[in-house]
Amino acid sequence: MLFSYNWLQQFFKERLPKPDRLAELLTMHAFEVEGVRKVKNDWVFDIAVLPNRADCLSHVGIAREIAAITPMRLTPLKMQAIKLQKETLTPLKISIENARLVPRYAAFLIENVRIGKSPDWMKKRLGALGVNSINNVVDVTNYVMLELGQPLHAFDYDTIKDHEMEIRVSKEEEKIETLDDQILALPQGVLVIEDSEGLIDLAGMKGGKASAISSATKNIVLQAANFEAQAIYKAKKQLGYTSQAADIYSHGIDPNLAKEALQRALALFEELGVQGRVVQFIDIYPRKIFAKRIVFDVKEAESLLGVSISLKEIRRMFAALGCTIRDFSNTRNTMEVEIATRRMDLETSQDLIEEIGRIYGYEKIPDTLPTAALTLPERNAELFWREMLQDTLKEAGMTEVYNYSFMGEHDLLGFQYSEKEKKKLVELANPVSEEFKYLRDSLVENLLKNVQTNARRFEEMRMFEIGKVFQRSFKEIYENYMVGGVIVGGERREKDANREFYELKGIIDFLFERLGIGDVWYDEYLPTPEESRNVLWHKGKTAEIKSGDEEIGFLGEISPSILSGLKIFRRVAAFHIDLAKLVGLALEGKEYESPLKFPPVRRDIALLVPTHTRIAEVLNVVEIAGGSLVKDTDLFDMYEGEGIPEGKKNLAFHIVYQAEDRTLTLKEVDALHDKIIQAIEENVEWEVRT
Repeated sequence: MLFSYNWLQQFFKERLPKPDRLAELLTMHAFEVEGVRKVKNDWVFDIAVLPNRADCLSHVGIAREIAAITPMRLTPLKMQAIKLQKETLTPLKISIENARLVPRYAAFLIENVRIGKSPDWMKKRLGALGVNSINNVVDVTNYVMLELGQPLHAFDYDTIKDHEMEIRVSKEEEKIETLDDQILALPQGVLVIEDSEGLIDLAGMKGGKASAISSATKNIVLQAANFEAQAIYKAKKQLGYTSQAADIYSHGIDPNLAKEALQRALALFEELGVQGRVVQFIDIYPRKIFAKRIVFDVKEAESLLGVSISLKEIRRMFAALGCTIRDFSNTRNTMEVEIATRRMDLETSQDLIEEIGRIYGYEKIPDTLPTAALTLPERNAELFWREMLQDTLKEAGMTEVYNYSFMGEHDLLGFQYSEKEKKKLVELANPVSEEFKYLRDSLVENLLKNVQTNARRFEEMRMFEIGKVFQRSFKEIYENYMVGGVIVGGERREKDANREFYELKGIIDFLFERLGIGDVWYDEYLPTPEESRNVLWHKGKTAEIKSGDEEIGFLGEISPSILSGLKIFRRVAAFHIDLAKLVGLALEGKEYESPLKFPPVRRDIALLVPTHTRIAEVLNVVEIAGGSLVKDTDLFDMYEGEGIPEGKKNLAFHIVYQAEDRTLTLKEVDALHDKIIQAIEENVEWEVRT
């Protein structure tokens, strides 16, 4: 809102601080001054008054703030007492349809006014704030509104049909022509004023042209009404139309200001030569607003602000704000403060303490380090390991993704959920849409949707997600964190049949190594329809991930039928691991062994085994036969197809021999290797190839 520096000066005998300094003081102690510009011989301040401070949407409101933050005293405005004279006009009748929307309606009926031009000083003050001078009566209404914050409106009494006015809400499509020559079609519920023939005023927003003051006007109705803030705000939005009066009303103003504004207008009428005789005073004020009282505790103020302020200074601040101290107790160090009704924002003792703090100046409150002991938060082990898990998988070349925890009916169809499996899902009572109808029971399905979305853009993909899954068991709903990941090969499915599976297995091995989890192995997957969705996985290309005897996750290729339905024409391998079990097995501390001083010896061995033979079976035979001198055994090739008998597959291993106390001789290695070959060939279905 705009405020005139010269106008503010009229409230003080002392000289105001220079405009820049005044702007700084207001910004530091009251409201932010968004701009200061010179207009002829005046300075205009653009001040961002807070929404809850309607008392400062006026020059006297800002002047009170200046008086509070400086030693200067406010000069009271000249008012004129109400003296009714003998009437010769028919009294005006006012009726109000809904008293809640009009908390107070006050008005003067003034006879024999003189319409003319306003003096230059008033024109300059109004002009500096962008208000055009009309005539002395209309200018006074605008002047009082800007000075006191109470909108006024003047009607030409003789244009009011039957001298009756009703304040009511509009009906649909009623129309009114306003003073700015606009014809507005009104929605239902907007406050209006009508006489016996039609609408004459858009209440709280703009006067009607039918009752406008003109040079021929002799008798006026000077209105100072109080309209409900919400009603005016709603009308502004509905009409897409506003005025300065509407902006003030929509903040909510003090009903007790109405009479004060009329008395100020009378004083200005006399000063400007409007003259006229007040023959009727209308004041409809059914529910009077009285000043409230708040107990202010000086010790509490010192405790909250962290600084001691003298009682003399506190009294001065309250007086400048228009608050009165009614009772002070030396023993309790408290005072009862009567709050001016215009300060509707002050409700509690803490509000008063905040007022004292801002006026005193927050910048004056010294910096003090806290004396309370600071304690470190309890270590969150799950969060620590989750971050470790994220870092490790990213190091392995995977990209983290975040998905919603929902699935829809279309997803259940695409991923071939059975009716029995659907019943285990947690269904939302009020889903946003069909796409978010169920809570997911696995991370894999949404990861496959990520693959589907990005398949055209990327040749190969490696993605993982850490998130919650949800399952229903009878009436209970369980949720737990899982980590899931997928690898998508760049070649067609028929080529290099096991690459993605073993690449993903290598990443999982790396993950367990980084987390300090030992004794990890991969067991044959034995599907149980009660626990697993077999249709999701490629038969014969799956494994359970175990540590010791505990199953902690699952690894496998996705079923070709699922991939075809998703239009994914590449192989996809996925894993799904229980995060809680992973954290339970992880070890933060690590044990290091010195590298062996003596050189290793590597030998390779290849053998034909039935296709159903598990790798772990062969590894067990090698490790038992080789004993402590076999330091490592790695499968580096597995092949079945052309050149291999039907029902058979070829396995090739690297075997590393190494002793801790000596260099192994060729004779020792040959003997140990022959022993392993003999142990393998004890199984009649296994054949060592040379």
